[in-house]
Amino acid sequence: MTTKRKLIGRLVPCRCFRGEEEQVPKEIFSFERTLEELYLDANQIEELPKQLFNCQALKKLSMPDNDLSNLPTTIASLVNLKELDISKNGIQEFPDNIKCCKGLSVVEASVNPITKLPDGFTQLLNLTQLFLNDAFLEYLPANFGRLSKLRILELRENHLKTMPKSIHRLTQLERLDLGSNEFSDVPEVLEQIHNLKELWLDNNSLQSIPGSLGKLRQLRYLDLAKNRIETLDTDISGCEALEDLLLSSNMLQHLPDTIGMLKKLTTLKVDDNQLTSLPNTIGSLSLLEELDCSCNELESLPPTIGYLHSLRTFAADENFLSELPREIGNCKNVTVMSLRSNKLEFLPDEIGQMTKLRVLNLSDNRLKNLPFTFTKLKDLAALWLSDNQSKALIPLQTEAHPETKQKVLTNYMFPQQPRHDEDYQSDSDSFNPTLWEEQRQQRMTVAFDFEDKKEEEDNSGKVEINLKRYPTPYPEDLKNMVKSVQSLVALWCFVVIGRISYPQRERNLQHEVLDVSLTCFCRPKLSLERASCFFGSNMGVTRGAQLVDNYSLLTSPLTNQNIFYNHYQKNLCLSFYNKENIQLYNRMKSV
Repeated sequence: MTTKRKLIGRLVPCRCFRGEEEQVPKEIFSFERTLEELYLDANQIEELPKQLFNCQALKKLSMPDNDLSNLPTTIASLVNLKELDISKNGIQEFPDNIKCCKGLSVVEASVNPITKLPDGFTQLLNLTQLFLNDAFLEYLPANFGRLSKLRILELRENHLKTMPKSIHRLTQLERLDLGSNEFSDVPEVLEQIHNLKELWLDNNSLQSIPGSLGKLRQLRYLDLAKNRIETLDTDISGCEALEDLLLSSNMLQHLPDTIGMLKKLTTLKVDDNQLTSLPNTIGSLSLLEELDCSCNELESLPPTIGYLHSLRTFAADENFLSELPREIGNCKNVTVMSLRSNKLEFLPDEIGQMTKLRVLNLSDNRLKNLPFTFTKLKDLAALWLSDNQSKALIPLQTEAHPETKQKVLTNYMFPQQPRHDEDYQSDSDSFNPTLWEEQRQQRMTVAFDFEDKKEEEDNSGKVEINLKRYPTPYPEDLKNMVKSVQSLVALWCFVVIGRISYPQRERNLQHEVLDVSLTCFCRPKLSLERASCFFGSNMGVTRGAQLVDNYSLLTSPLTNQNIFYNHYQKNLCLSFYNKENIQLYNRMKSV
């Protein structure tokens, strides 16, 4: 019988209301004796009628996202009410007689301009969940601790600076969210809430973390991000059940060695700090799955990082790393690794042992080549090797390192442009973040300048176009981009079999392109002796040069620009190459 009553009385917003109701429909009052759940979500209701509070059997009242400006005192008549949702309204306060709703266990009142809680609110002794996020609370009632059955308390985005001492009586509290408030110190009373499992203190003004937090033996999640924390007490090791530790965007200069005692830690985020090193004890975190130490001042990684056998995601972007420890190859479960914007010149051969790698970001480094063991990374799906890779990676070939004679993988994109130590100053006293960012942006910019060769009679000026290179898209976006480029190439690139004269070509295409790398794909069976490929009127290609490493060096008769023909790939590579960067070019010229 009870089930039938609930089915009859329950009003589902998607069926009964369409966000256009300005008043509670009178039809529902015919169920006032049996109605147990009422949903008035996302309408335009400004006032609640008195008849509504005659629904004595009502257990759940949901009215979020309306235009209510107050909660009437007649709510005290709903003595059987257990759940109340008045979030996203304009309610400024609770009536004091809400204390009569003694059965209330869940109150959701977030996103309201509530400035304080009445003393009567602390008499809701059966309350287990209270949500008051994004309000205007400056303090809690002194006897707030009377709500001893509270398990979840969320007070994010208020103006709280302190917590009442009585809060230590919340012995059943498991989740406490105090993020985005105005705390300058961690409330001492928190150390007495021994059953606490989740604690948010992010986005406050904390400068230090007291060792007393180490008394929270059951704490599993601790978010201290976006504060001003300079030191982390060694007693943090007392949080032996901790699984997630977030310390991003602080002012930490070092981590205590005792952090290695957090044996159950699975996520450690210390990005955007001032760390110059990681403690060797980090290798004791055998269950760690995610480690983010980006945006610090790290010059090296500890060899003990190789003991992180459970690690799946590793990020160390924007540091001063010049090399990786060989032990990193023991992190065989890593699938995503990002080492962008460092000073890496080479990678250890052991990186080939990380066979589960799918995403690897090595852009903005000083790499000269890749270890031959890269060929073992069969699952690698995304690889970044430049500031912002603008086209597909040129096929790699095997060569011997000129100094060590070790077998490596390379192509004409290696080695990278030489960089000076001034670009990477690890000394914090002389480091200029603004200048460094400006230089980095300049390196990421590619300018295309072209001038229409055929001047119009009434216009002889130059046209300049500056294109910026944007960050490499994700593989799916890159795939779509490649398709678009291929369509353009199909329209602009022509393969001529010795029949069209140069004047005809000049009538077909009138544009000259400078400083651009382009690959024009030829037909596989097209004879090199008969092929002439051009892009624009000034890009003719004739036969040339001797064969070196499956490449022929060709020369354009119109521009005298050098071009490579790859006999293995059957394609012509048109580019204005930099002689200092391309060993193959020099070898061709020497032949």
